[in-house]
Amino acid sequence: MPHASSTGVGRLGLPPTILAVLFDLDGVLTQTSVLHRTAWKQTFDPILAAHGQGEFTEAEYAAHVDGRRRYDGVRAFLASRGINPPEGNPADGPEAETVCGIGNRKNEEVGRRLAADGVATYPGSVAYLHAVRAAGLRTAVVTASANGADVLAAAGLSDLLEARVDGVIAARDNLPGKPAPDTFLAGARALGVAPAQAAVIEDAIAGVQAGRAGSFGYVVGVDRLDQAAELAANGADVVVSDLAELLEGEAS
Repeated sequence: MPHASSTGVGRLGLPPTILAVLFDLDGVLTQTSVLHRTAWKQTFDPILAAHGQGEFTEAEYAAHVDGRRRYDGVRAFLASRGINPPEGNPADGPEAETVCGIGNRKNEEVGRRLAADGVATYPGSVAYLHAVRAAGLRTAVVTASANGADVLAAAGLSDLLEARVDGVIAARDNLPGKPAPDTFLAGARALGVAPAQAAVIEDAIAGVQAGRAGSFGYVVGVDRLDQAAELAANGADVVVSDLAELLEGEAS
């Protein structure tokens, strides 16, 4: 097990008590949040049109879908528009007009886009991840995505993260999704640290809420959707536009 250096932790903009960092994936390490947002829009817009309603918006993505597990996102967003399809079950095909079928439809679209376009990372986040490792901190990724392993492999990040808690593992272990803290708590357990010894790094409001609900030692909000105030209001200890700002005490 690596040993954290207090000097190294300070250089990362983290409290000296932090021994591990739990990273969200989409929107923090990889630029796949745009891919997910586009796939959600392609999935939701025909449903909304069939109900005589306007298109799915970026603000609704941030409020109801971002950071949540697929079925939770379907349920929350459609309910906000007064649409309540039957739940169905995870085996439903993508053509099914159920919560699970709609979620599976979106996942198929993500798979197509990943195959066609690949995965881009955020250079500042990759630099920060390398710095975290160099400082001797433990690392894990905690994501609602069921494609976590494939995205990490495509991005070339798998070897930099010691543990992965993704949508597949959460479903297997019956862990509630963000904003519940359970997946982050599972990530901390996988690294052998207490929540108070771990920092959570998130770009989604639901993820920041999860970090705060789990009593983690530090919560970093990454502002990708012009929602810095909301991230702070929901529990982020610091908000940055890029993780590179945290290096060498550059964050304000």
